[in-house]
Amino acid sequence: MTFSENTIVPRLGSWDEINAAFSWPRPDRFNMAHVCVDRWAKGDPRRVALILPKPARTVTFGELASLSNQFANTLQSRGFGAGDTCAILLQQSMEVAVCHFGIYKCAGIALPLFTLFGEDALEYRLENSGARCVVTDLVNLPKVMAVKDRLPDLKTIWCVGGPADGTRDFQADLAAAKDSFETADTGAETPALLIYTSGTTGPPKGVLHAHRVLLGHLPCIEMAYDMFPQPGDVGWTPADWAWMGGLMNLMMPCLYFGIPVVAHRMGKFDPEEAFDLIDTYHVRTSFLPPTALKVMQQSGLRCPGILRGVLSGGESLGADVFEWAKGAFGLTINEVYGQTECNLVLGNCHSIFAPKPGSMGRCNPGARVAVLNAEGHVLLPGEAGELAIYREHPGMFLEYWRNLEKSRGKFVGNWMRTGDIGTCDADGHFWFSSRDDDVISSAGYRVGPTEIENCLTGHPGIVMAAVIGVPDPVRGQVIKAFVKTTDGSRPAGLEAELIARVREKVSPHVAPRIVEFIDNMPMTATGKILRRELRLLSGAE
Repeated sequence: MTFSENTIVPRLGSWDEINAAFSWPRPDRFNMAHVCVDRWAKGDPRRVALILPKPARTVTFGELASLSNQFANTLQSRGFGAGDTCAILLQQSMEVAVCHFGIYKCAGIALPLFTLFGEDALEYRLENSGARCVVTDLVNLPKVMAVKDRLPDLKTIWCVGGPADGTRDFQADLAAAKDSFETADTGAETPALLIYTSGTTGPPKGVLHAHRVLLGHLPCIEMAYDMFPQPGDVGWTPADWAWMGGLMNLMMPCLYFGIPVVAHRMGKFDPEEAFDLIDTYHVRTSFLPPTALKVMQQSGLRCPGILRGVLSGGESLGADVFEWAKGAFGLTINEVYGQTECNLVLGNCHSIFAPKPGSMGRCNPGARVAVLNAEGHVLLPGEAGELAIYREHPGMFLEYWRNLEKSRGKFVGNWMRTGDIGTCDADGHFWFSSRDDDVISSAGYRVGPTEIENCLTGHPGIVMAAVIGVPDPVRGQVIKAFVKTTDGSRPAGLEAELIARVREKVSPHVAPRIVEFIDNMPMTATGKILRRELRLLSGAE
């Protein structure tokens, strides 16, 4: 199998020619485990799929196929079947890939979970999803065990590095299972992936995707990595595979194209380690979120001539980092745009056209993005409105899990409203302006206020809480909490206690950096908190 047999973007000279010649593959039958693992294992089983730095080893496609077959058999032996959900609470690792592909082979639904989630965040997602199984490790196991008795659907917990009380030993069960398995003949529309995303009202929503979601990412991947794949490409991202960015902006597409992936995530992002990893493993393509790039810029280090293609997204990169990367890496970073519900619909491709610094790019081949007014009508170039994505895109989500009302409300006609305000210029480049809601963008994570506010008001000393994002030069925004105490007092140490509470119960990555005590919370006549007033008070607007 060759690269050219896998690419779907025509290799032509201009963006307009590429778009005119492009057409989506629309397979009736499609399974991500088959296209990312099985077909490579059949044709070239010794081809390297994963590179593991710690401990140093490689995993071939043949090995990945056998291991995922073993996990598929293990799942079925525990009563797991088509349409069931299995959660994966692990950092970037071989085991994450094994779990994903084993689940897909059973026609199940993978639920990746961020290891920084605390007990409250995990309990909600596991209960709401009806997860029948969880795969985790000894580090994260205590959080699962603390909530398992409140999860009636949860039947099996596997522990990597076990055994542990109340769990099954992941490695032992795999070793006892057969390494052959017939991958389910799933349709392109068969549900496969469930990722929770934060919103401004209510708890996080489960975004359900079909197997075709991988196809929907390929045009942008091919273009934003400057005509990916190419011989010698190796991929790596510091973004966790529990999020759409790490999973679908790099890991899954690389394996689809037969490109090795370095599976390594740092406990805390270290720019020196990142540069060393790029150099040691000859990483040529990488998804680097803006926050990671800003920290790398501050380190003063450089690695020109190694990286070939870098895409960035999740928040605005900024002209200074954009220019710095040209010298530090010897390339032009291609910024991209998308959402968990429909990802990578806009992008840049330096090898085809010159990106405009600060722009999210142009519509990728096969994507339709427009700027709408409040009535849902498409606006003219230069007019500000809400960015919207046309429904007929393979990367479009199926629904919000168990939430038909929210699913329908996401669309106006055939357009999916993103909640992002921006413009499109006369050349077709899109520009982000602001959110039309209260979602916070911090270090590439989209953070909704509700979970944090509920956690804060769960403290017996807090009667009301509101969370906003305030500008930060590295993270884009940091989280600031306004709280009103039950008795109007402001006891010493309460600020640190509240921050620690959110870190423990929800996740460190959403913990407020700033807590301000307030006597009168601005509210509407119907009792809704006016976060915009708080942003004005903080100078964030």
